[in-house]
Amino acid sequence: MGFTIEDMTTVSRDKYGMEMIAGKNGWSNSISWILLIEDMTILHNFKGKDLAVTTGLGFPDEEKQLELVKRLVSLRASGLIINTGKYIMEIPESVIACCDENDLPLLTVPWSTQLFDLIKDLNMRVLLQGMADEQISAALIRAIEAPGAVSRYRNELLPYFDVDGSFQVVLLDTGDLDRMDTVERRRIEFRLAIYLENISHNASFFYYDACFVLILNAIPAEEVRRILGGFMERIHRRMQDKPLAVGVGSPMRDIENLHLGYARAKAAVNMARQQAKDIVWFDDMGIYRMLSLIPDQALCREMGEDLLKPVLDYDKKHETDYLEVLEAYLKSGGSVQAVSEQLFAHRNTVIYRMNNIRKMLNCSLEDEEERLRYLVACLLFKMQEPSEKQ
Repeated sequence: MGFTIEDMTTVSRDKYGMEMIAGKNGWSNSISWILLIEDMTILHNFKGKDLAVTTGLGFPDEEKQLELVKRLVSLRASGLIINTGKYIMEIPESVIACCDENDLPLLTVPWSTQLFDLIKDLNMRVLLQGMADEQISAALIRAIEAPGAVSRYRNELLPYFDVDGSFQVVLLDTGDLDRMDTVERRRIEFRLAIYLENISHNASFFYYDACFVLILNAIPAEEVRRILGGFMERIHRRMQDKPLAVGVGSPMRDIENLHLGYARAKAAVNMARQQAKDIVWFDDMGIYRMLSLIPDQALCREMGEDLLKPVLDYDKKHETDYLEVLEAYLKSGGSVQAVSEQLFAHRNTVIYRMNNIRKMLNCSLEDEEERLRYLVACLLFKMQEPSEKQ
């Protein structure tokens, strides 16, 4: 997940006298670059996940410091370092409170610290970690695409992950990532990474096959639920301009099975997109877990849309909802009363429509195997992308 605030404080606490005084929930924020800020004009260079460093020369009072912090929050900066001891002697409580409220890490270094040396040192670490992250993501993609060639990626990932431990894949889809240019996509990637709190080096986050991919390693299931719950809450609050569909795969043991976790996450994100849900967990998908992993799409159409074609054609021509009636009837085990209550339709109306459906399908729907066949057809049809449906 890049060179993080946590990494920076670890290497800088003794070397530069660095202390974190606010925004501790952002300790896992990764840093894309470090810039010296002495006035607001330089902020137009911020591209997301940048870390600001200031002596306070251009921000001598509480009002200007608060304005700087709010601007950094709006730019989704990864944090702020203040060189205290000359222009800023003490950080105002309002600035600390604002950083805490927005999870913006606020750090200090004493005036004796040479900022040029600090910025050069930390930017070099950012570059090196960035190169390592690219190698990691490339190895993980190989693990997804060529699971049998384990020797090509296992040793490469060994220094960074518990390769024998559990891996869980999360896919994040905005619906248009493959149509964006690299700069726009990277900007969204930075935003999402900032909102993924409390994840550092037991995870990797990258773009692949029209989705952002988050791979979690050796994180307990309840912790994953907590992390993603908090992530979705922050997305709803801070990223309302970009609808997001999230699919979570099953935890899989050993890096060799990463491709299975990826396939399950793909099925989950497809369902989230099809059903307009924010997040879908593969393990909560019931029978759809099996149906969504059928690789033969032609077979899915034959068993789904093709089998239901008479009903679909009738609904399209007459603007009726016979398919909904059929699905409710099959799910209720053939109970007219249950369908009547679910669809708020008169019992006689349900009987009339079901008689018409039987004629269209040329079957009685009395046999259990026959009902199961048509129920599976309804489920397979619902799994199609909206653009694929009639």
